[in-house]
Amino acid sequence: MDEKIKYELEFPIMSSPQLLYQYISTPSGLQEWFADNVNSRGEFFTFVWNDTEEKARLSSKKSGEKVKFRWVDDENNDGDYYFEMRILVDEITKDVSLMVVDFAEEGDVAESKQLWENQVSDLKHVLGSV
Repeated sequence: MDEKIKYELEFPIMSSPQLLYQYISTPSGLQEWFADNVNSRGEFFTFVWNDTEEKARLSSKKSGEKVKFRWVDDENNDGDYYFEMRILVDEITKDVSLMVVDFAEEGDVAESKQLWENQVSDLKHVLGSV
């Protein structure tokens, strides 16, 4: 398997950090914008898009600030890759941004970034942040 490239995206979001955190950290919140269906059993989350199912472990979280999901295999062993969503609040302006860290194969980075842009656009609609 090819080595994947890490990339980061930052999206300004008109929302309180507390509300935004609910949408990035809970199955019901993630299901509103990130995947067609999201289920969790303990620290393991199952994400469903169309007929594709991917499983990840909530490897770290800091309430109101960030969540990090590490992809796992069929035996729930941690994979090499993860995605992380961090909530950034500007100390002076109090502007809120969502920072996304993810990985993609070299030829897929632009497509992956576009996918995140589409998904975060859906999130903004759900939050009324358009």
